[in-house]
Amino acid sequence: MKVKIVNKSGFPAPFYATELSAGMDLKAAIEEPIELGELCRAMVPTGIYIELPAGYEAQVRPRSGLAAKHGVTVCNSPGTIDADYRGEIKVILVNVSKEKFVINPGERIAQMVIAKYEKIEWEEVEVLGETERGAGGFGSTGVK
Repeated sequence: MKVKIVNKSGFPAPFYATELSAGMDLKAAIEEPIELGELCRAMVPTGIYIELPAGYEAQVRPRSGLAAKHGVTVCNSPGTIDADYRGEIKVILVNVSKEKFVINPGERIAQMVIAKYEKIEWEEVEVLGETERGAGGFGSTGVK
């Protein structure tokens, strides 16, 4: 599938790092470092603009290394970029650690996954079909 992109980041367009990668890294298109203190968040520009076809969305997700090593994650994970959005992709990062974190220009800050979705029509009914699980949720199946 071809997707139109305007790249004003000054870096190569996002790409798949390996043949089986689902996501492409997004980089911080900033001129000066951004310091994220404990429990602070920042909207970080990427310099990337895309035109997705109807029926697709882009999901902005955390990078596992940033989350595991530094406690930095995407605040609204996954962030959704709709097919009709034409603005710059920005990433809302939050630092959930007790240590400050510095985002440097060109640093890989998140990953973007393109996903197909279906539109639905609601069918209002009085009762839903029965299942073994029923209304059980929030840990109802246990932890072991």
